[in-house]
Amino acid sequence: MKSYEILRLRASFLKAVRTFFDERGIMEVDTPLISRYASVDAHIELFELQGGFYLHSSPEYRMKSLLAEGSGDIYQLGHVYRRDEVGRLHRPEFTMIEWYRVKMSFQAFVRETLELCSLFMQNDDYEIITYTEAFHKCFDVNIADVPLEKLLRLAGRNSGGREELLNILWGLHVEPQLGKNRWSVVTDYPIGQAALAKIKEGYAERFEIYFDGIELANGYHELTDPIEQSRRFEEANDVRVALGKKPLPIDLDFLKSLEKGLPDCCGVAVGFDRLLMLHLGATSIGGVLPV
Repeated sequence: MKSYEILRLRASFLKAVRTFFDERGIMEVDTPLISRYASVDAHIELFELQGGFYLHSSPEYRMKSLLAEGSGDIYQLGHVYRRDEVGRLHRPEFTMIEWYRVKMSFQAFVRETLELCSLFMQNDDYEIITYTEAFHKCFDVNIADVPLEKLLRLAGRNSGGREELLNILWGLHVEPQLGKNRWSVVTDYPIGQAALAKIKEGYAERFEIYFDGIELANGYHELTDPIEQSRRFEEANDVRVALGKKPLPIDLDFLKSLEKGLPDCCGVAVGFDRLLMLHLGATSIGGVLPV
């Protein structure tokens, strides 16, 4: 496909996404790309700028600050940045769709996310499968009962923590089996992979959507407790140190926003370029970027 044709296609889908939100009364916002603080994640590396600033890997923190100020339902469509991410499905700069719904049920929010994804792929067929069920289908075991020694053997490692090994096995063996000719919605993640999601009945209220083995969306019933949020940031930094990475500065402005009171809400980040890649049947996101 020629570059000008890709530009036109991207423009048509950017318009379709904005129309999707406009029709639902969700306001578009435009938050800063640069922050004094980092997005703290054990496995995401950031671009650090002169003066101790960072390019954001997601507009999440600033968007949640707006929610705490009373913005109501909001979305953002723009570029995000992650260092050292290059490959068939990764670029250090890519386009993300992120939005938040106040007082919408987790189940309704999952359905809305599927509706947006279906703008790119005309497929209404989907399955909802728990994290545990996905592992069971792949390995025929209840992953919660598997001892660490067996996880090491399955992952082909001599050492590693439980969550690290689960992530390896998920990426190598489970993900490729998800989303075969339909959307796979994975729910009920273990507490150790809650990230910024609330915990309910022993599981994280988190979901991911896959098609053709490709992760397209990562959403949460959002954590609103600033004390628990701070603890999880510290925990993520501890994991970074254990992996030989430097800890990242915690966003104190974001925690102050949570103290004001983040409303009950759900949020999700969706990969625009990956959806466009699937729409075109391209082999990598490089085939759908404008240059």
